[in-house]
Amino acid sequence: MSSLSSVQSENLAEEQHHLTDLYRHLDDLRFRTEQRLAEARREGGGTPQARSHRDAVTAGYAERLAQLSAVEQGLCFGRLDRHDDERLHIGRIGLTDSERQLLVDWRAPAARPFYVATAVTPYGVSRRRHIRTRERLVVGLDDEILDPAAAGESAPVTGEAALLAALTANRTGRMRDIVETIQAEQDRVIRSGLGGVLVVQGGPGTGKTAVALHRAAYLLYTYREQLSARGVLIVGPNATFLRYISHVLPSLAETGVLLATLGDLFPGVTARRPEPPAAAELKGRATMVELLAEAVRGRQRVPDEPVEIVVDRHVLTLDPAAVEAARQRARGSGRLHNLARPVFAEAVLDTLAAQIAERIGYDPFWADPLGEDDALTSSNVLEEGDLADIRADLAAEPAVRAVLDELWPVLTPEDLLTGLYADPAAVPGLSPAERELLRREPGGGWSPADVPLLDEAAELLGEDDAAARDRAVRRWRQRLAYAQGVLDITAGSKSYELEDDFEAAIPNVADVMEADMLAERYADRERRSAAERAAEDRKWAYGHVIVDEAQELSPMAWRLLMRRCPSRSMTVVGDLAQAGALGTPADWAEVLSPYVADRWRLAELTVSYRTPAEILAYTRRVLAAAGVPIEPPQPVRHSGVEPWEESGGPSHLAGLVAREIAELDGGRLAVIAPAAARSALAAALPVSTDPEENAVLLTVTEAKGLEFDVVVVVDPAGIRAESPRGANDLYVALTRPTRRLGVFKPA
Repeated sequence: MSSLSSVQSENLAEEQHHLTDLYRHLDDLRFRTEQRLAEARREGGGTPQARSHRDAVTAGYAERLAQLSAVEQGLCFGRLDRHDDERLHIGRIGLTDSERQLLVDWRAPAARPFYVATAVTPYGVSRRRHIRTRERLVVGLDDEILDPAAAGESAPVTGEAALLAALTANRTGRMRDIVETIQAEQDRVIRSGLGGVLVVQGGPGTGKTAVALHRAAYLLYTYREQLSARGVLIVGPNATFLRYISHVLPSLAETGVLLATLGDLFPGVTARRPEPPAAAELKGRATMVELLAEAVRGRQRVPDEPVEIVVDRHVLTLDPAAVEAARQRARGSGRLHNLARPVFAEAVLDTLAAQIAERIGYDPFWADPLGEDDALTSSNVLEEGDLADIRADLAAEPAVRAVLDELWPVLTPEDLLTGLYADPAAVPGLSPAERELLRREPGGGWSPADVPLLDEAAELLGEDDAAARDRAVRRWRQRLAYAQGVLDITAGSKSYELEDDFEAAIPNVADVMEADMLAERYADRERRSAAERAAEDRKWAYGHVIVDEAQELSPMAWRLLMRRCPSRSMTVVGDLAQAGALGTPADWAEVLSPYVADRWRLAELTVSYRTPAEILAYTRRVLAAAGVPIEPPQPVRHSGVEPWEESGGPSHLAGLVAREIAELDGGRLAVIAPAAARSALAAALPVSTDPEENAVLLTVTEAKGLEFDVVVVVDPAGIRAESPRGANDLYVALTRPTRRLGVFKPA
């Protein structure tokens, strides 16, 4: 055996010994956490405060156990040898024993040189070692020598081997974390501070999404006290994308982040309905704020003619002037629409009650002949209490309620939008063509572009929680009655037949607990995480919001997100050159200035790690020939395979796709085509429309943010023609592959 092989074997054995020790420690931690979780769950009784503490402890142990289980794969992936002879092993979490640090969390300041140290600026590091593992075995080492004199002459130099190995590995349908191979420019973004808005701009393959996810993990580690209660929201472009990235944060020991699309951000609504891009663009305009406000005002009606209401054989008349006065009174209250309804109703009921009082309370003989006492000169004998009873009776009358609902209805956001879409002509400010874009029959669900409008409508309408409070009171009374019944039965079961009855001397629950205490024990307890509670609360304010593919968001979508994050602590990730939606801003200042002025910072990622040089060069030529001067990022590697171009009919395309699938060798393939051709291609090609499969058919919108080993782009001219921003869509399609690209043009 050569000396070099001997050194390698010794190094492997050394790292295997340390890795085995780490997993032994991890197993012990898991075992002890499981024991403590079981003990906490067995605890019972105590005061409400004690039970609340127990629930919090239980949730904490459960979360810790989930974290310890999530880091099973790739627990340790690196080592730093420092000039002071200290060795630091770097991993997904930190592990210590009573004497020393066994493993340094990759987010800790001590681990940062693993990502940023160079031979020019070594940060006190002589050697950086990448440790490749499979399950619990060390299968390879790659050393970078930053100070040859300090490291010794026999150490091999492999440089970027770990990065290239990760980049050329087969795709699996799930994004892998890049914790082992974070590059210096990515690390600067990940470790940027919590406050303010950070914009991460980068072209295809620069790792924007991975950087954003690792930034979420870093922020939760570094600022856990600020973020644990409020949570972190990550917004992605579609459900396929969220499934694709869903494993990354758990693998980094973070499980409390909410992943959502724009269509998920209005509680109770899952918006997936497709609609024309022009309709989505119209709904996304900032002018929709005033249009919605006008739609609300339009539901506060004044009749053209007097309205007659029959109540107990009395015919009451509500004339337009009285309704207008009631409307002005309600609007003048400064309350939102639903919260102003009681003000409007009170004014209307006053008018109607006065008419009844005038009829039933009139006494022609009730008068002061001298006219010296105003009270005595009144011909109405009803007192204020009588009038209050009349108003209450009127408020309960179905005929009166129907008129109130017609003139000033209590509205949900869904009610308002349904009415607006059914009759957009009722709202001024829209052209005939725009009204037709909005027109839609009720039913069929909601589109993602509807969600910001629903949220805006909720802000305009206000939410009257009186009914919810009443329900809570009724539930409490029911629990209280049940608890009292339990105590009565328990107290009645005591035996007092003998004065020296031992059992009678033993206090039971009725002796030591009141009904309200027992009812509290039966009450629902809040055991959900911040992310789970936030998903059901429209007014939840997140500690930090990360927006991926942010270039696609409309002005109305930004209004929604800013409401979700009043602190304006955000990470905005995107590439304006890849924007496919209509109405895309010219620059990030256009998006952010209305909310934070110039208080935002830009970080640019300039190196493409995913896309080979051959594909980026081809993309540049294709877009330049089309008159679109997009400049892709700089590639970090060559694949040695040039993109191919073919043309022909469906059978020829099917043969080409079958050939590519046969050569996949465990990777993933995507056929990306115009939406108009999707149905025909699905029937003709040996691929699936299920994004979980290894060979899939996707539109550009569905492929956005994803990556594949091989991509076949079908009908590039059709992709360009399908949208006013079709060149950007083509840019997205051409830059999805990590290995090979094929372009097929229908004959």
